[in-house]
Amino acid sequence: MPDRVYLDWNATTPLRPEARSAMLAAYDLIGNPSSVHAEGRDARRLVEEARAVLAAAVGAQPRNVVFTSAGTEANVLALSPGLRSSSGGPVERLLVSAVEHASVLAGGRFAADAIRQIRVTHSGQVDLGHLGALLDGGPPALVSIMAANNETGALQPIAEAARIVHQAGGLMHVDAIQALGKIPFDIKAVGADLATLSAHKIGGPKGVGALVVAEGLSGLEPVLRGGGQELNRRAGTENVAGIAGFGAAVKTALHALPENADRIATLRNHLENGLRSIAGATVFSGDVERLPNTTLFTAPGLKAETAVIGFDLEGIAVSSGSACSSGKVQPSQVLTAMGFDPGVAQGAVRLSLGWSTEPGDINKALEAWRKLGNTLLKS
Repeated sequence: MPDRVYLDWNATTPLRPEARSAMLAAYDLIGNPSSVHAEGRDARRLVEEARAVLAAAVGAQPRNVVFTSAGTEANVLALSPGLRSSSGGPVERLLVSAVEHASVLAGGRFAADAIRQIRVTHSGQVDLGHLGALLDGGPPALVSIMAANNETGALQPIAEAARIVHQAGGLMHVDAIQALGKIPFDIKAVGADLATLSAHKIGGPKGVGALVVAEGLSGLEPVLRGGGQELNRRAGTENVAGIAGFGAAVKTALHALPENADRIATLRNHLENGLRSIAGATVFSGDVERLPNTTLFTAPGLKAETAVIGFDLEGIAVSSGSACSSGKVQPSQVLTAMGFDPGVAQGAVRLSLGWSTEPGDINKALEAWRKLGNTLLKS
């Protein structure tokens, strides 16, 4: 589609040329990575090279990276009752922030009565006081808090949350899917015991994810049982081409991270200044630290479905929030959890930028919003 502008990078990203090249090379290999002959060893080499890249990117050991089919599977694998550190007892309950991805809110393999939600502030950050109260006096808990919200872009106080969790004898899981490649993320620096990643949010292929496990953690029960792949943590022949593409995408993204993040933040600020000047737009979580590429906004009388269609007709791809609802435009669960009423939550539109976004793209988006805003002001 010529002349279209893609501003839905938090939903998925274009495939990076480096990832495409790595995948095409992998497709030429015929070996199963579990086979011991030369062909199998060639395939295994690609898997292990990518594993090393992911581990280095987040400060982990390669043996502690488990490849999965997607970020959702990685989250479900992480949310395992019975996980334990070398010094603590097994976790018996799950605490999740109220603004998590649907795959975390569903609770993984914890029973429904063992799951509690942690409140968030009006700005979208986890309420650390409520976290402490939920942890107080109970059995060991696994706590799941995302590094960066996929809708608002709000960054969470992960290191402080992890300190509170560990003092209470619990474990910390971080969904770092939106953070990887956009901001620095190190599993040790933030105190995470588990972290989940996804290839297609960083320029890799769809259908590949990873769970990163801290040293000394035990009790991880596989979701898929069968063969002994991934050190008995995830059965099934590895997706060699997808994993190779994942590794190439991560390597490319992290190499360009500082410069790219600054450039994108400048574009986002220009976008938000323009949005605010038209039709009284309000940016959510604008008072806290956010991802440099993410803007979630609304305006009086705005309906997300109308806005998404309007932008699309102007050649601009945007979204109403998470892309995990079968294409339906629904009120934002994240904004509802932040305390906004359903009418406001139903009028939120997300624009997310990426490495190929240019100033002209932002200007086209603002022109499209000017047309939509003028319509709102007349109604």
